[in-house]
Amino acid sequence: MSVKVLIVEDNPVARSFLCKVVRESFSDDLEIIEAGDLEGARSELKTHGVDPLGGFKLALVDLELPDGNGMDLLTALAGTPLLKVVTTLYSDDDHLFPALQCGADGYLLKEDRFEVLVEELQRIVRGQPPLSPAIARRLLGHFRTSNSDPGATGLASGFWALGSMGSPSRPVPLDPMHGETIRLSPRENEVLTYLSKGFTIKEIANLMGIKWYTVNDHIKSIYKKLNVSSRAEAAVLASKQGLV
Repeated sequence: MSVKVLIVEDNPVARSFLCKVVRESFSDDLEIIEAGDLEGARSELKTHGVDPLGGFKLALVDLELPDGNGMDLLTALAGTPLLKVVTTLYSDDDHLFPALQCGADGYLLKEDRFEVLVEELQRIVRGQPPLSPAIARRLLGHFRTSNSDPGATGLASGFWALGSMGSPSRPVPLDPMHGETIRLSPRENEVLTYLSKGFTIKEIANLMGIKWYTVNDHIKSIYKKLNVSSRAEAAVLASKQGLV
């Protein structure tokens, strides 16, 4: 079964460029579907869905579209298993942080070189959020500044949204001695075991004989159940509670 990818971009030249980037980034059998505006994107999403079996697995979303803002689409898709990556020309805070707060799993600049975009998009199968280098530097610079100012916390949720692969709210540390017992499925336990040993998403997929996006779905579920935002946190908490 082919992996469905949605590209939401009004510029035909940019759309063709992004199609080439996606095809170069992944070895899966791909079905790339293009939409030039929000209406077209919503129609394709309604037709194909975002369910694990046959629905879209990845969406590249431009922010400025003829009939509205791509952030509206990100907001509507927040909480779904679909991986949502912004592809835009805007590298400023006024676009970056709202996009992350709306549920974007990554943020890439279309002006970057082809090979850079391919490398950053491939971070998905390595379990890392895809970020253009300039965006990563901006994030680091912003939060270094925020850490020096106790009152500068207004945009922190954008960073945590990225770290939690799309969750718009900041995770709260889980007290292992408080609350209900956490129950992971056998598959989730297996994935968590591999994660704690340092395997990448692609390596886990090969070991388990499943697709990378299925592994990613398991990881999202694990993070949600454990209320954590990284593999390190998940591994430590799971070890403390004897989950693996």
